[in-house]
Amino acid sequence: MEEEAKTISKRPSRRVLLTVLIILICMASMALFACYQLVQAEAYSRFTGINNLSAEKISRIIRGTEMNANNVFDEVSMHLDDPEGVIAALKSKVNLNLDVRGYFAAFTPDYFPEKGTWFQPYIYQPEYGGFDYRQVGSGRHNYTKSPWYVQASLNGKSFWSDPYYYYDGTSMSGHYVTFVKPLYNAKGDLACVCGADMKFEWLAKELKWVDERSKNNKILNKYQVFSDQQFYTVVLNNDGSCLAHPEEKEFGITDKTMLKNLQQQKSGVADIDIDGEACTVFYGPIEFINWSVAVIVPKYDILKPILPLAVTFFVMVIVGMIIVWLVCKR
Repeated sequence: MEEEAKTISKRPSRRVLLTVLIILICMASMALFACYQLVQAEAYSRFTGINNLSAEKISRIIRGTEMNANNVFDEVSMHLDDPEGVIAALKSKVNLNLDVRGYFAAFTPDYFPEKGTWFQPYIYQPEYGGFDYRQVGSGRHNYTKSPWYVQASLNGKSFWSDPYYYYDGTSMSGHYVTFVKPLYNAKGDLACVCGADMKFEWLAKELKWVDERSKNNKILNKYQVFSDQQFYTVVLNNDGSCLAHPEEKEFGITDKTMLKNLQQQKSGVADIDIDGEACTVFYGPIEFINWSVAVIVPKYDILKPILPLAVTFFVMVIVGMIIVWLVCKR
């Protein structure tokens, strides 16, 4: 009779333990899921903010470059009857923006007969600093066939060229983008196509500044569970190629949905693999130019705050079960 009574008493205890275990697991799972959603929302807010900061800073530089270049080009337009005046005009305001590596004015063939068929004065920053002048137009360098010249002469509007690589064996070699604007004489005929060349070095500096500022911002990181989240910012062209990036972080976008959004200048979030690592990409367009900024975050870093919470919930379930077992035993 005693053994039968013990068996009967154990059954309710086991049922109670099993019921409590199921309840605790359900509650812990629901809490963990809610925390996961909150972490995802916090990550979206944080990295979208970093993305917007980068895009705004770059767009201000782009807009400033356009304004400074237009000042130079307006000065050139006042000397379309004097080749020496054109050169002086290019030199006069060249210090307005040190991010610009050079200004040029490519005139239509034989516009100034005394200067020959090709006249393209170029004011640029050489290796030793300051600014220098050279004539770059020639029969070997027929700039009228260049895409930027053809587009400017056909559209009659200012624009930013597609990124390109220039090589001449000097420090001038590198990846460039050019702000282009056509100028017309008093008769309404195309006189020249002006341009301001920018190297991509300044882009890398701006991205590094934003990343460091975001990682070291005490207010931004005040309530972070982990303050060592790894992320970096890049600038993408509308074809998915990487224009500016930290060292050893170059990659291309192949995700079809993201590529479509880049071409249409839309914002979004995408999960892609970069060098075999699962990452989340927060991206958005840059105003005044057909580029986008993207903040790259390894998925593991986004989920870091979940790890201590999962451990905490697991310990709470174990402790809860021990307490219930002790109560049932008594």
